[in-house]
Amino acid sequence: MNTREAMFTIDEEKPKKELVNHPKHYGGKDNPYEAIKVIEAWDLGFCLGNTIKYISRAGKKDETIQELEKALWYLKREIKNLKDAKENS
Repeated sequence: MNTREAMFTIDEEKPKKELVNHPKHYGGKDNPYEAIKVIEAWDLGFCLGNTIKYISRAGKKDETIQELEKALWYLKREIKNLKDAKENS
């Protein structure tokens, strides 16, 4: 085995932090309340789904205030969209 193969083998054996499928900041695979599971089960749509996503990960990925401000932005957008739809119907 050459040095490059040895390095590759070592890297394969290291546990990798999951950032795409079920990351811990969204609850993880075994959590029944993982953000994506709740969003899909409740059929929340984009804005409300993002509101839940940012609230559920507050303090686990980015700064808590930043996450909550993102959640608030999406919630306000959902409220505006609902008001606009009501006015235009």
